[in-house]
Amino acid sequence: MVLWVLRALFIVLISAVAFSVGGEPGAAAGLGQWRVYLMVGAICIMVAIIAVDVFIPRKSLAALSGVFLGLVVGMVVAYGLGLVMDLVIQAYAPDVYSAPADTGAHGLIVGLKLTLGLACCYLFISFILQTKDDIRFVIPYVEFAKQSRGVRPLILDTSVIIDGRIADICNTRIIDSPLIIPRFVLQELQTIADSSDKLKRNRGRRGLDMLNKLQTNDKVEIKISDVRLPSVEEAADVDQKLVEMGKKMDGRIVTNDFNLNKIAQIRGVEVININDLANAMKPVVMPGETVTVKIIKPGEEVGQGIGYLEDGTMVVAEGSRDKINSEVTLTVTSVLQTSAGRMIFGRPEGEGYIPPRRARAPRAQA
Repeated sequence: MVLWVLRALFIVLISAVAFSVGGEPGAAAGLGQWRVYLMVGAICIMVAIIAVDVFIPRKSLAALSGVFLGLVVGMVVAYGLGLVMDLVIQAYAPDVYSAPADTGAHGLIVGLKLTLGLACCYLFISFILQTKDDIRFVIPYVEFAKQSRGVRPLILDTSVIIDGRIADICNTRIIDSPLIIPRFVLQELQTIADSSDKLKRNRGRRGLDMLNKLQTNDKVEIKISDVRLPSVEEAADVDQKLVEMGKKMDGRIVTNDFNLNKIAQIRGVEVININDLANAMKPVVMPGETVTVKIIKPGEEVGQGIGYLEDGTMVVAEGSRDKINSEVTLTVTSVLQTSAGRMIFGRPEGEGYIPPRRARAPRAQA
C-alpha cells in the first residue's frame, strides 16, 4: 500500500513539474505551446519507471527508516548528477547561462533537474524498501529490525496438513495467529493427490480435504501465500523453502516431520511440533502407578509384551509375552519421553522385576 501511494505521488509531482516548465501559455520566450507534449512525455517515462519497479519482486514491507535513508541517498545522488549536468551544459552550451532568466532554456534545465531529483529519490526509496533486510551486507553494522504486526504467523507444512490434527486444534480456539499455507505446499499436495501410487494418492486427497476443512473454519484465519521471495524460490526442496520463508516472515513452522524440526532449529527458525504438542497433552504416568493395558504383540526382548493406551502411548510389559490378547494390570517402572512419542515400561502387578534372560553362547565342540 505504501509503495502504491508513493507511485501515485511520484506521478502527480512529475506531472506538476512538466506542467510548470513552459511558463505561462502564449509567452514569447516560454515553452507553453509544448506544455501538453511535455506532460505526456513525462507521464510516459514515469509510468515506464514504475512498471519496471512493479515487476521487481517485492522483498519486504515498507519502513519509515527505509524511506528516510532512500530520500537522503536520492537527494545526494540527484545533487551530484545536477552538478555533472551543469558542467556538461557549460562545456557544450555556455550561452545558456548567459541568456535572460525568463527564456525557455532556463525553465527546461530547472525542469530536468527537478525530474532527475524526483526520479532518484523514488528509485532509491523503492529499492531500500524492498531490500532493507539485506542492507547489513552492504553497510556493516546497519540493519533494519524485522517487523512483526501483532502475533507471529504459523506456516503449515505438507505433513501437518495431511495429518489433520491441526484442524482439531483450531476448533479449540487456542490458535490466535494466522495460518499461512505457502503456494509450494499446495503444489506438493496436488502432486501427491495425483500420484499413481494409491497410498500416496489417498494421503494427498486427505490433505486437500483437511485444507478445505480449515478454510471453512471460522475459528481461525487462513491465508494462502502467493508471495514469491527470491531466497525461497532458489531453495531446492520444500523443507528448505519452508525454512527460508519462516526466516523472511519471522514466523513459526508447524510440522510433525522430525527432520524438518531439526533443520529449522539449526537455522534459527522456531518450530511447533504437533507430536510434541500431543505428547504434552497426554496424561502423566508416574513410576509406581498402575495401568491396565491389553497385550497385542510380543516385544523385542525375551518375555516382553507390547500394548497401547487409549491415547496411543506404547506400553512395554515385562514378563507378559504369554498374555497376548489379554488385559493385564501393570505397575509402572519407568517412562521414556522422546519427540517420536512416549513409552511406558511396567511389570505385572504384584510381581518383582524379572530381567530378560540372555542367550547363552553355544559351546565349542571338541
